[in-house]
Amino acid sequence: MLFTDVIRNKRDGGQLSGDEIQFFVDGLADSSIPAEQVSSLAMAIFLNSMSFDEAAKLTQAMASSGTVLDWRSEDLGGPVVDKHSTGGVGDKVSFMLAPIAAACGCYVPMISGRGLGHTGGTTDKAECIPGYNATPDFATFNKVVKSVGCAVIGQTSDLAPADRRLYAIRDVTGTVESVPLITASILSKKIAAGLDALVMDVKVGSGAFMSEFDQAMELADSIVRTAGKAGLTTHAIITDMNEVLGTTAGNALEIEESMRYLRNEQRDPRLDEVVLALCAEMLMVTGLETDRLVASQRCDEAVTSGRAAEVFGSMSAALGGPADFVEKSLTYLGTANVIKPVFAGGYLTEVDARSVGNAIIELGGGRRRVGEDLDLSVGFSDIAPIGTLLDAETPLAVIHAASDSDAATAAKNLVTACTFGKTPAADRPVIVKTMSGGS
Repeated sequence: MLFTDVIRNKRDGGQLSGDEIQFFVDGLADSSIPAEQVSSLAMAIFLNSMSFDEAAKLTQAMASSGTVLDWRSEDLGGPVVDKHSTGGVGDKVSFMLAPIAAACGCYVPMISGRGLGHTGGTTDKAECIPGYNATPDFATFNKVVKSVGCAVIGQTSDLAPADRRLYAIRDVTGTVESVPLITASILSKKIAAGLDALVMDVKVGSGAFMSEFDQAMELADSIVRTAGKAGLTTHAIITDMNEVLGTTAGNALEIEESMRYLRNEQRDPRLDEVVLALCAEMLMVTGLETDRLVASQRCDEAVTSGRAAEVFGSMSAALGGPADFVEKSLTYLGTANVIKPVFAGGYLTEVDARSVGNAIIELGGGRRRVGEDLDLSVGFSDIAPIGTLLDAETPLAVIHAASDSDAATAAKNLVTACTFGKTPAADRPVIVKTMSGGS
């Protein structure tokens, strides 16, 4: 089989056969198909999409391209469940959600990705923690999940290796926003991780890959249906991404905000609502709770009691990080050379969150090409939420940059990404829709 024929088939609007999809996945996994041909097929799929059957076959083939975990022999004593976000700006939910869910009786083997397009990556953020091994071997991963209740790691070379390569190529070739490719990428990792259940956080808005509600619904439906075909019970929550989630955007800055949350010192209202909704849904999808309000209250208590913070500290230590990282996070995290506020006037009425994410890439906090090293200290903190009246005392945000010139560029980019008015904007709900079992 010639791979150029596979490309032509999809380029011309055809449906890929199971053999063609397996040929593609095998070539991804062993790197026998060069990057330019991979990107060509990815673009053809982006332009012509895939049928539900094609997407399901691609998902299952990528899940089987490497190691597939099986937790049944571990006798964990609780359900194995995970959450996955389609990506946003300032989305640091995983670092709070995993220990909260573990404190509530779940086992969370969270295998995440690096930055993709304008969105930040959980793996990159985890690597801000000194000594933290974000890519441990499977024996260590299993041990940490079993003993602590959760482990937040990056995708290893053994787990869905076909997706790992395709993910990196999509990131730099303008082929990220494809429903079947997003579906296959997410679910291949989750199926390979051996989950009992999954909760999806599907973002919608200016900072999401799906900017319109109909698009987000299409993606959520695709993920729920494809997961169901693979035997993975999945619920989806569509959440708003028309502004930065929380008060920070940037790798180390988001880790620090997450630790403040776990210490119950500062819990941004929109971030808190998303965290608790997703955690509660994890208890619902696994059957640990049958009432969402009770589930949410149980998750909240895991934070206020300090149990979630203890779990995170144990996870950090078990993966090579500091045992006291939650309590002393600021002493461990890197800081930028230049820290400056940026000011504007009037009410903040609208934010192009994608442009904010791109501004972080320009600061060096995100990738322009595969394998590029990041400056984990840069980004924005103290980000004003929509509706804030900005003046000489209340900044739009505080910029963290490597140089004064970088800070000046970031300030210009940030202000350009925002709209200001004389009256506050109407409130926008952060939880848009909950889909349980495809409903």
